[in-house]
Amino acid sequence: MTDIRRTETDVRLTEVSRSEYCVIACAEAWRGAGEILASPMGPIPSVGARLARLTFAPDLLLTDGEAMIVRPDGTPEGWLPYRQHLALVSGGRRHVMMGASQIDRYGNQNISCVGDWARPKRQLLGVRGAPINTLNNPTSYWIPRHSRRVFVEKVDMVCGVGYDRVAEHPGTARFHRIPRVVSDLGVFDFATPDRSMRLASLHPGVTVERVREATGFELAIPDEVESTREPTPEELRLIREVIDPGDLRRREVAT
Repeated sequence: MTDIRRTETDVRLTEVSRSEYCVIACAEAWRGAGEILASPMGPIPSVGARLARLTFAPDLLLTDGEAMIVRPDGTPEGWLPYRQHLALVSGGRRHVMMGASQIDRYGNQNISCVGDWARPKRQLLGVRGAPINTLNNPTSYWIPRHSRRVFVEKVDMVCGVGYDRVAEHPGTARFHRIPRVVSDLGVFDFATPDRSMRLASLHPGVTVERVREATGFELAIPDEVESTREPTPEELRLIREVIDPGDLRRREVAT
């Protein structure tokens, strides 16, 4: 006879939200990173970086975005003057997780404008620090709404540098690496012979067909696609009770 009883752990795991899978996927970007500076941009990447620090990446450095190294609860634990911040950036000792208004199959990223750069239809943030980020330290991307407007065949303007452009000028990108792209549908990497984007894992409830429909270029898709890993009960407790009790993560991914 089948035992239909479920433990508290079982119940909690079946109730994991999409936003929490996204947190886990972002946190995994810093697994094994060692003593480097994590620069997450956005609520879900920030929760992910703090979760990584509290669990499997204890040497990770977190910043308040101003001049301090902070603990996961935000209390200061060191001073990070701007000159030292730039030294970490230029020496490959930081891993930033940025956003992208557009991203293409080789990881070129655009946050500057939509349309012809000389006469754009939409003006966005501007290039900002994307070139130096991508050429000088590992850069991952977080995209809360996966669509063909974001995952495009060719970006309208290159801000963050992708693998195809680095291949043309290899001497300019000693520390260039794009470990992963995380969206509300899954996780993507560039583990292909031509360094084009590959579907690495699907968040539970998402199908390969849905990802294909929401992507404006042909993805490399393995014969068997993994599922984004489940959070442990302790990780769920930290996310919900310690790091993000106000549920800010749902402002980016509501489900």
